[in-house]
Order: sequence, then C-alpha cells, then structure tokens
Amino acid sequence: MLGLKLLTDPRWANIAASNLHEILSDHAWCEQKAASNAITLITQNPEYEDLVHELTAIAIEEMQHFQMVIDIIKERGYVLSRERKDDYVGRLMKFAKKDGSRNQAFVDRLLFAAMIEARSCERFRVLSKNIKDEALATFYHDLMVSEANHYTTFLNFARKYATDVDVEKRWQEWLTFEGKLIQSYGTKEYIHG
Repeated sequence: MLGLKLLTDPRWANIAASNLHEILSDHAWCEQKAASNAITLITQNPEYEDLVHELTAIAIEEMQHFQMVIDIIKERGYVLSRERKDDYVGRLMKFAKKDGSRNQAFVDRLLFAAMIEARSCERFRVLSKNIKDEALATFYHDLMVSEANHYTTFLNFARKYATDVDVEKRWQEWLTFEGKLIQSYGTKEYIHG
C-alpha cells in the first residue's frame, strides 16, 4: 500500500528495544514536528478550506500522540531527551523542489509529508510486530493505523491541488529517492534512524 522501495529489517526493533528511552524521546519529537509541518501547510495555504480542516485535525492528533509518548516516557521513569536533528528528514527536505512554481513547492511539501508518514507507518508496523513489550506493541499498532491515514490524506491533497505537477510521476521520484536514502539508516534507536 505504501509503495516503499525498501522495507525496514525487523531486527531494527531490537535496536529500538535496547534503548527505549532514546526511541521514545525521538518518537515524541517526531510527533511534534509532524504537528508543526501540518500547521506550516495550513499557514501557507489557507485558501484551501478542506486542507485547513483536515490538517488542523492532523496537527491536533499529532500533538495528542506527542502527549501519549510523553506519558509513556514518564510512566517508565524516563525524562524526555533534548530534541536532536533528524538527518533523514533533513535529507528529504533537500530533495523537495523549492525553485519551481508556488504550486510545485506546495505539492512537493505535501509529498514530503506523505513520505515521512509512510516511513513512520512502516517503522511503527515493525515495532508493533517485533517488539516484545506488549503494551508498546499495541501502542505502535494503533499509531501505525493513524500514520497510514495521514499518509493517504497528504497524498490525496497533492493529487487534488496539483495544477502543474504530474503527481504520480513526482511521487515515484520521491519513492525512488527515499528507497536509496533509507539504505543509510536503520542502525540507531531513532524512528527514522
């Protein structure tokens, strides 16, 4: 369904499980950034009423996820680590087109968001299927479903509002780029690491 070119090795769940404090802190910040991205899209494109409505709901949901992860961190006796740079997301952002038309930049920002949601969904699936902690496995299964819905929302808005972009062609370029990029990741206790 997601079209990802390279799936995460299930053994990555062992890396995540070996340092739950770090994976949970990284995950919390990913949720906060996802909310910020939705808000940025709203701020830059307020003329699209349905987008504003849907992305407001996503931003709220992402912050609820942030709170849920913070609660898990606290329950387990951890403290939220400081935010760290997400190299994966930074490299994806560099792939986004910024020098074309306003519509091309808008569509690419939507595809950028869809790409992150797709990979997050896939990573949450790996955790839900492979982590031995039953409470976290259930938690990540529920979030996997949510991320899949977000992925679909961003991709559908790109298709709906593209005026001078072949969205299907550009999405395939995103998938190809991300498939090569992700080969450098999967060895650390980061959601995208």
